[in-house]
Amino acid sequence: MTMLISFGAACPCARHLAGWFRPAAPHAMVRPMPRDTPPLPSRHQRADGAFDLVFARAPRGGKGPVTVLRDLYQQSPLRILFPTPEPGEPPTAALLNCAGGLAGGDALRQSVRLEAGAQATLSTAAAEKVYRSLGPETRVETCITLDAGAVLEWIPQETILFNGARFLRDMRAELAPGAVLLAAETLVFGRAARGETMTRGLLRDRWRLHGPAGLLWADALALEGNLAAPLLHPFGFAGAEALGTLLLAGGDAAAGRGLLRGLPESAPGAATIPRPGLLLARWLGRASAVREAVGAAIVALRAAQLGLPARLPRLWTT
Repeated sequence: MTMLISFGAACPCARHLAGWFRPAAPHAMVRPMPRDTPPLPSRHQRADGAFDLVFARAPRGGKGPVTVLRDLYQQSPLRILFPTPEPGEPPTAALLNCAGGLAGGDALRQSVRLEAGAQATLSTAAAEKVYRSLGPETRVETCITLDAGAVLEWIPQETILFNGARFLRDMRAELAPGAVLLAAETLVFGRAARGETMTRGLLRDRWRLHGPAGLLWADALALEGNLAAPLLHPFGFAGAEALGTLLLAGGDAAAGRGLLRGLPESAPGAATIPRPGLLLARWLGRASAVREAVGAAIVALRAAQLGLPARLPRLWTT
């Protein structure tokens, strides 16, 4: 079932998503949304989830402007919840996949926009699971748009790839002058608690970051077929259970690099500055160690760069 909850104008980032999102009505409403195209024929039911989320700055209660929800579209099985923020925290959006995981042929389309001066955190309620595929790929496409001076933490918890999963992920971010993005993603290769490693499947993970002057950073990872060799190779992933990636765009990247390099090492990693104003850090190792390292980096950077409390959001710890 598809639902629309609208509080204003829809996020213009949707133009990058090939018509996935319909324009929102000018007043709050909840109504079923028809499909633009008929579903593809399949022997199995496929999930087709989406959300389009917009935060903005607006006056409230005579206390000056604060970040408020401007617009929300959500399509099952994705749901956005809004837990009460802890003191000192910005509005938090908790992403929930009601299907309990992703199978081959499922598709998720995610769009987040922060209008000028808005600040928010987006995380997931739990780790995401990508199950073994019978052939089709699982697709997740994300579009982030930050207007001037906006600040976003995009810090979902781990994505766990089951052996035989076929996973395509595409992340695109567009930043206006003065915007800051702290983004972190972790991939787990197999189910470590069950002793499972990922020896076959497909992984294509692509990031694109655009600023006022155009493309700032691009990165892609492609693995297919027999994955045992690249995941075990000493000049590949060296047998690591997980890969953590963190990107800080905007802010003081040089100071952030020194901060991360001074943290205790939970998992082998490195922090570098691929371009002025960009900080990139990566970790390889046991899944629990990579989670700990990514979490420590988020805590350090959100406190030093974003002016937020030196703690992980409650979603990460409950």
